[in-house]
Amino acid sequence: MTRFYNGPMDSLTIAGRTFRSRLFVGTGKYRSFQEMARCHEASGAEVVTVAVRRVNLDRSQESLLNHIDTSKHFLLPNTAACYTADEAIRTARLGREAGMSNWVKLEVIGDESTLFPDNAGLIEATRVLAKEGFVVLPYTNDDLVNARRLIDAGAAAVMPLGAPIGSGLGIQNLTNLRILREMIHEVPLIVDAGVGTASDAAIAMELGYDGVLMNTAIAAAEDSVSMATAMKLGVEAGRYAYLAGRMPKKLYAAASSPLAGVVR
Repeated sequence: MTRFYNGPMDSLTIAGRTFRSRLFVGTGKYRSFQEMARCHEASGAEVVTVAVRRVNLDRSQESLLNHIDTSKHFLLPNTAACYTADEAIRTARLGREAGMSNWVKLEVIGDESTLFPDNAGLIEATRVLAKEGFVVLPYTNDDLVNARRLIDAGAAAVMPLGAPIGSGLGIQNLTNLRILREMIHEVPLIVDAGVGTASDAAIAMELGYDGVLMNTAIAAAEDSVSMATAMKLGVEAGRYAYLAGRMPKKLYAAASSPLAGVVR
């Protein structure tokens, strides 16, 4: 049965807001603001995440905010570099008060060397911010139980890591990500962190994930604009492949051409 067609990419809806692109991109580590803007354009991404604590929110001086076209891109503030729930909550409030958005990519870091999340702090901050009307997208590990607790706390989407932030290692635990996808359908699932190249993004999408968020993989590439284009295509290819339904895996060969009717 045909489940899809060779047309535009299907849309993604989070908390009632619909996006055409399933690729989310960041704003850090670029060689220049101009390069960042070119990469955003090449990626086709609509959602651009910004670290609230690393930008000049009053815009009195030039910052990356001056180089994001908000007519094309939706700002997703994030609480990067926050190590407690209280810090993350205050940072999210600051981003909203500065007029960025009432959405937040929520990070509560538990370990400085790995940047793995503090799950208890993440759940606490999610609960507080969701009650205050924030649309909360928490960055978390690939743990089913914790993901469910985040949903119960009010998360609008869950963003499990593929590998440590900025590592470029690609998807390291396919089993856990598959379990998450099979068990969670209440909210979108977006792979966040660890992607290194376009094939990593395609793998995440082939697992059935609703989107992929990345920054370093594009910003640290030798040709960042070309990599942004590759990531756009990788996400699209993976989504199409997931919707198409791959053939079953077999241990032995199976001839592409049937033997029935062959002249002997």
